[in-house]
Amino acid sequence: MEENYLDSVKKQFAYYKLLGERTFAQLSDEELFWSYNNDSNAIAVIVNHLWGNMLSRWTDFLTSDGEKEWRQRDLEFARVIKDREELLAKWYAGWECLFTALEAINATNFQQPVYIRNQGHTVVEAINRQLAHYAYHIGQIVFVGKMCRGDGWESLSIPKGQSAAFNRQKFAQKKGRGHFTDGIIDDGK
Repeated sequence: MEENYLDSVKKQFAYYKLLGERTFAQLSDEELFWSYNNDSNAIAVIVNHLWGNMLSRWTDFLTSDGEKEWRQRDLEFARVIKDREELLAKWYAGWECLFTALEAINATNFQQPVYIRNQGHTVVEAINRQLAHYAYHIGQIVFVGKMCRGDGWESLSIPKGQSAAFNRQKFAQKKGRGHFTDGIIDDGK
């Protein structure tokens, strides 16, 4: 059970990471910093928040509270990232911290409690909390990307009007066990 769960969740995190990266690839440098209005977050701001959250939650995941004393959450929502290079550096640093922590989970520590702001979680609860949080924000990244690109947006899933063809292709295959990300992501990261 634990191994299946961990394999699945690693693939799901990798999938959301890929959605962000495929969005970044479609955007100009200026579009990474665009926001709808002053109360909206630009993609660069969302990335900065994800980076701060990931470092806080996944550093010493099993041994220290997920809300680190050194985290400056309010600063995560400031426009501090200056260019695409810095955005990508923070993006990759956050994901590296996450995947390193996931690799350290095994049968001997799977039942260990994980604390976030002194609230105890099971390992599964703590991971699911972060998976949902990151999917939420990466959905925002994709949405802002779609707003920026307009008609030039290249779909990251089944394009509109192509569901029937996609389903025909899938149902033409033999039934079998697999993960929905098979063929989309390569090595789980």
